[in-house]
Amino acid sequence: MKEILTSKNFLDVSKTLASELFNEEVYPWKTIPKIKSFILNIGKELSQDEYEKLSDDVWVSKKASIYSSACIEGPAIIQEGSQIRHGAFIRGSVIVGKNAVVGNSTELKNSILFDGVQVPHFNYVGDSILGYKSHLGAGSIISNVKSDKSNVSINFHGEKLDTGLRKFGAVLGDYTEIGCNAVLNPGTIIGRCTTVYPNSMVRGVLGENLIFKSQDKIVKKRI
Repeated sequence: MKEILTSKNFLDVSKTLASELFNEEVYPWKTIPKIKSFILNIGKELSQDEYEKLSDDVWVSKKASIYSSACIEGPAIIQEGSQIRHGAFIRGSVIVGKNAVVGNSTELKNSILFDGVQVPHFNYVGDSILGYKSHLGAGSIISNVKSDKSNVSINFHGEKLDTGLRKFGAVLGDYTEIGCNAVLNPGTIIGRCTTVYPNSMVRGVLGENLIFKSQDKIVKKRI
């Protein structure tokens, strides 16, 4: 496995309640099968002064904003300052970090949203890791299962690296921007501060500080 694919090259793990998971595993996708058990274990330790247990295995900060039309299934943790807006569907095994936004008709399952993440409009996020202050434009989708249901591989410099996971969506590095109606294929990994154009289809590994216009047109940002 290549050094560039380690968590430290994509994520500031101090910006998530689940930092322990990323410190245990070198590669970020290895945390995905552990999300459910992590939430169940740490949820019991959360302060009752700070968190309210809304239902079985759903812990919500008393400083979070939850719309009445949102649906949250456990296990889940919603941290302080976050907004779970109208029609949002959290389908279990999800951590929503501090000051994050989960918006209208957005569905999440088995994923970790770091602090400050925004998935505000018509998004699907499954079996994925979204880094600090990453953002999905309206209608952008993270696909998490291959059509033939085989294990998800990561395409990296012409090699296919088997993750051992049948369900794995994407890892978005800190400050990643995904344009409206973009589709990220299973096993997509995107580096810090990279921007993906609207209506794009992305697969494989993208480095940091890039602009992805299409698979054959990727340019370096001017910093």
